[in-house]
Amino acid sequence: MVTNVTNLSRSGLYDWMAQRVSAVVLAAYFIFLIGYMVFHPGLSYAQWHGLFAHNGMRIFSLLALVALGAHAWVGMWTIATDYLTPMALGKSATAVRFLFQAVCGVLMFAYFVWGVQILWGI
Repeated sequence: MVTNVTNLSRSGLYDWMAQRVSAVVLAAYFIFLIGYMVFHPGLSYAQWHGLFAHNGMRIFSLLALVALGAHAWVGMWTIATDYLTPMALGKSATAVRFLFQAVCGVLMFAYFVWGVQILWGI
């Protein structure tokens, strides 16, 4: 069995489950936000700020950020391993795949830290 140094997951089943669970969390988050906007027409900055000042909403938003990161990592890894292959890229496929995954990982981490700073005002 071939393993990849950038494969942070344990198996295909784990990847499938992580992506499905993260999709449910993201769907619940966005359905809640859409519902909130529908039931609060003419939403003001004060109402929006009040919603995100509540610790429950901050935790829910943090959970959505983690879910987004997990969902993106599995999707990015799948794209990298399916399309950045030696057949498509030649001998440099491993280096290109590693670079692609490293850049995506650094960007996802930066976006996560930025989201935490926005949510918690750090």
